[in-house]
Amino acid sequence: MTTVSLVRPSPIAGMWYEGDPKALTQAVDRYLDQAELPELPGEVIAVIAPHAGHKYSGPVAGYAFASVRGRTFDLVAVLSPMHQPYYEPLLTTAHEAYATPLGEVPVDKDVIADLDARLRPVLGEGLTPVAYDQEHSLEIELPFLQRALTGAFKLLPVMVRSQSAKVSQKLGAALAETLRGKNALVVASTDLSHFYTQKEAVVFDTEMLRRIESFSPEDVFCAEKEEQGFACGLGALTAVLWAAKALGGDTVKVLRHATSGDVTGDYSSVVGYGAAVVLKTK
Repeated sequence: MTTVSLVRPSPIAGMWYEGDPKALTQAVDRYLDQAELPELPGEVIAVIAPHAGHKYSGPVAGYAFASVRGRTFDLVAVLSPMHQPYYEPLLTTAHEAYATPLGEVPVDKDVIADLDARLRPVLGEGLTPVAYDQEHSLEIELPFLQRALTGAFKLLPVMVRSQSAKVSQKLGAALAETLRGKNALVVASTDLSHFYTQKEAVVFDTEMLRRIESFSPEDVFCAEKEEQGFACGLGALTAVLWAAKALGGDTVKVLRHATSGDVTGDYSSVVGYGAAVVLKTK
């Protein structure tokens, strides 16, 4: 019988982001410092951030996490896509903590169990725990949370393989009920269009961000279906929008857009990145 370690070792530190704690701290702090936020009239209850290597999407992700810099949360739910070849629609970690060069982030097993129990009656299945996964899109957000937030927090990790609107809507509703009354932040991890020219990417990303800002997860799904805009974390993104709406969010504000071409100088084939926040203004 294989024994699963208590802590999930990072498969991406030193490649997708700095592996040295001091260098990682300096890089993430720089992204946070450089973010020039507009006035945000209300309480940030959710953020949307990209998940490429920090070198490429860090300047955009900095905007999302700067919006909660200095705040304290007991729990952070991070919803990301699952790029790896699992077949279950919704996954979580089998470990009790995630490791990054900045330390360990403990997983809230009780909250995972609560969410799982809420999902099973409405979907017929819940969260499948996986060990030693190679998924980057959830872990990539953790150093930002470790540097931006004040105090310790526990993690609710959910990796969304499904691209079904029904699954995302049910996940969002169950997540909202799980988090209701808790001091919690929700994070949606998604990139935007992939491998179009810069000119094409700007058109697609502008439309997708417009639909995100309209706070309509249904329209976000339609953008993909109609090939008007793209988000590789579609299922996670829309679940977060549905959850945030149920938790009292009433406004989405897009903070930043850029592409990989803005970093590399190669505009022939780019990946789009966007940062946004969900606010409770009332």
